Amino acid sequence: MAGYGSFSYYYDKLTDNAEYSRRCDYITDLLAENSVSEGILLDLACGTGTMSQLFSEKGFDVIGVDASEEMLSIAMEKNFEQEGNVLYLCQDMAELDLYGTINCAVCTLDSINHVTDEEKVKAAFKKVGLFMEKGGVFVFDVNTEYKHRSVLADNTFVYDMDDVYCVWQNTLEKESARVHIELDIFVKDDDDSYFRVEEEFDEVIYSHEELEAYLKKAGFEIVGVYDEFTKTPLKPDSQRAVYVCKKVKQTNGFFKGIIDKIKK
Repeated sequence: MAGYGSFSYYYDKLTDNAEYSRRCDYITDLLAENSVSEGILLDLACGTGTMSQLFSEKGFDVIGVDASEEMLSIAMEKNFEQEGNVLYLCQDMAELDLYGTINCAVCTLDSINHVTDEEKVKAAFKKVGLFMEKGGVFVFDVNTEYKHRSVLADNTFVYDMDDVYCVWQNTLEKESARVHIELDIFVKDDDDSYFRVEEEFDEVIYSHEELEAYLKKAGFEIVGVYDEFTKTPLKPDSQRAVYVCKKVKQTNGFFKGIIDKIKK
């Protein structure tokens, strides 16, 4: 998975259309429908922490985990400025190591697709299952095969904002079932000149059958798979699939309350 070095400083501006508040409300509702409305929430691949802060405002005790030090640096600045109490950990999701059990976990904005090694996806799901209490809920989303092959595909997108100009170029690698993404970001300097920042990463297509198998081995059963922001089944042209999964096997060997003690 890409570390998003310099990209992290422009991530919030380039994802301003992600509808974070609406997304938080939607996921919170999905959790509540499955009997989880409080407790410890893991925000996996939390990025710059926008969702983590919103879930914290909903009353959850939030742990934000990301492999990018640059992303987490911004997340921690937000946490300080907003006088938040989110606990941030710099960890690869495949090597997740928490201090105790969790009630629920979320992983948003197709972060799973950015894990290009399927063994790491399997490991990440197993780690989430390891720390998840029985009956706990895991909500994550993935970009669909339709989006990868028909929307991202070999297309180029341009984002023109006041002080940032981004050219997003995709290359669909059909045989490997992935899209290679190259970003050229032009940022306005104080003297009105622009400097260029380059970033590249891949998104991998994971089928429903693959994800279902990984989840089952991690002790989860799928409660529902929905078209984004809805509670209706996927359509042929759905671009993002939201998975709601419940932990059905007991997690052993961990003690509740340790995170609360550490926060104090």
